[in-house]
Amino acid sequence: MSSFIDFGFAKKSFEKQQSEMNRITQLFNIKYPIIQGGMIWHSGWKLASAVSNHGGLGLIGAASMYPDILRENIQKCKAATDKPFGVNIALLYPNIEEIINIILEEGVKIVFTSAGNPKTYTETLKKEGIKVAHVVASAKFAVKCQDAGVDAVVAEGFEAGGHNGREETTTLCLIPNVKKHIDIPLVAAGGIGLGSQMKAAMILGADGVQIGSRFAATVEASSHDNFKNKIVELKEGDTQLTLKELAPVRLIKNKFFHDLESLYESGRNVEALKETLGRARAKLGMFEGDLTEGELEIGQVSALIDEILPVEKVFENLIREFNEAKVDLTL
Repeated sequence: MSSFIDFGFAKKSFEKQQSEMNRITQLFNIKYPIIQGGMIWHSGWKLASAVSNHGGLGLIGAASMYPDILRENIQKCKAATDKPFGVNIALLYPNIEEIINIILEEGVKIVFTSAGNPKTYTETLKKEGIKVAHVVASAKFAVKCQDAGVDAVVAEGFEAGGHNGREETTTLCLIPNVKKHIDIPLVAAGGIGLGSQMKAAMILGADGVQIGSRFAATVEASSHDNFKNKIVELKEGDTQLTLKELAPVRLIKNKFFHDLESLYESGRNVEALKETLGRARAKLGMFEGDLTEGELEIGQVSALIDEILPVEKVFENLIREFNEAKVDLTL
């Protein structure tokens, strides 16, 4: 039998499995339960609109945008797609009140929140008819999110890029545990870049997935080409979680990372870590392309990413891989 799988057939097969809309596709009115992570310096309007146009949920990453830039990205995204899209906001970032007001003024219908207390703005957003999801790294905080009234929880495992949970709980362990403790829709994140991984997460109990690193290495991502090219070069062990004393973050092991490690060897001095981190390190690395001194955030799944692709091809691969993944194994 030929190993060739027609994409049209694979797409129909996937859609057949989703014919009774699952809770995530129903909640966000999207075709596939695939959400693009709202990554800083990657997730501008071009990436968000492309993901939404291909059936997923695109998110604009507000955490790396001044308020006026966020407004511009929202307006351009609305012009580029008639499909649902959302904004990801970090609740502990400056200008949060202004960001919330822009979201309300621009009529954004979906908001993903992280890095803060979900109670702070969930009620305000939901009163305006906005669907709210919150990102957590533990079952304990997933329950708090449900109690706060969010519409969905994103449970992000230790494998994820960017800022991460201190607990270092892997996605494989996190998803079934969160599933036991909440009743609202659950999105799996962290270490997911293939359709087979997407299917595995859904078998574990997730209703959908949030994918970051795979979308970071796309033509439409707003990050620098230097960084995109670095992603596809990475191998196992080339990233590590660090800076737990400040805010845990998974980084590529470049010169900046090793500068941090040298500080750990001389003692865990928080002030020295802050001084070395400085300001705008993430922008320097991911947006401006300085691979030596910049902060380069990416997930462990980067070891499986070997080419920069357009979003359309990423979706094609995810759906094909989802359908090819075996689920009829027996013991």
